[in-house]
Amino acid sequence: MARFKIVTTGPGGTDHSLEMETLGALGAEIVEVSGGDDELMKAVVDADAIYGKGRPRITAKVIEAGKKLKVVSLPSVGVDSVDVEAATRLGIPVTNVPDTFIEEVADHAMTLILSSWRRLVVQDQLVRKGEWAKARPMLYQFPRLMGMTLGFISFGHVARAVAKRAAPFGFQMLAYDPYIEELVMSDYGVQPVGIDELLQRSDIISMHAPGTKDAHHLMKEPHFKKMKKTALFVNTGRGSTVDESALIKALQEGWIAGAGLDVLETEPVGHNSPLLGMDNVILTAHVASASSRFDLARKRRVGAEMALVLGGKWPRACVNPAVLEKSKLDRWQPYSMERGPGN
Repeated sequence: MARFKIVTTGPGGTDHSLEMETLGALGAEIVEVSGGDDELMKAVVDADAIYGKGRPRITAKVIEAGKKLKVVSLPSVGVDSVDVEAATRLGIPVTNVPDTFIEEVADHAMTLILSSWRRLVVQDQLVRKGEWAKARPMLYQFPRLMGMTLGFISFGHVARAVAKRAAPFGFQMLAYDPYIEELVMSDYGVQPVGIDELLQRSDIISMHAPGTKDAHHLMKEPHFKKMKKTALFVNTGRGSTVDESALIKALQEGWIAGAGLDVLETEPVGHNSPLLGMDNVILTAHVASASSRFDLARKRRVGAEMALVLGGKWPRACVNPAVLEKSKLDRWQPYSMERGPGN
């Protein structure tokens, strides 16, 4: 009999060998459950952990049903697939993998910034349509990139990696993030500003806010109206941070010049979305974090996070760290990045 039961969603038979590299030594087993809340609630009654894979959402009812639950672990950066408030109320840590795909997402954000500025998709279409002569005159309308202002909404790990990539292009850089110290921004050559100043001054805005309640619809109509008519909006963060109807209106009515979007409020995008017919919009299918190491890295990391908690240690990444300071503090031991578990 397994020492620890981990419940996850799936049809059964999924290869969890990468997660078990660390979990196996603890005598853990991963049990797959298909169906919705009712099936999950039954399965987690005697479970020690939930491995949330995004679908279905891990609701408060599911978390409350787990009388032995010690952790909910997510193989993603975003945590909108789990009711974090319910887990926090019950003293259950929720872990994610916030630093696993920083470089990939930063690369993708920079790609959207550059390709949007140089109207790359339209340029490609002109060549394919045999309208070669129109390509160069089109770009005569736009200034050189050097000296333009790039504004970051939220300045976490990905935004900082983008700032490193953007600096050699000669950008002036601004950031709005009330949770980050100004000295951190200054270290990256970024000037801290308020949201209104960022909107008004930026030639390109790169959105990196997380999909939290506080950040829901952080960008609405009044915000897009404050942007330059020549400005571009890039989002590789979360679709929920933007009121999509307001963004569409901003693009249709010329409040802003264009957008590069890897994330949308509704995914996948509906076949009747106006965004699909706009040649000033570049769309990618929420792929910013994708690379050949994607599954390998995240599965090993989520296994390691669960193993730490099940072994009585602090997780490396906890989205609700207050639970580590409450009544269960005596059962937690710190994890050292240098010396590893069992510090």
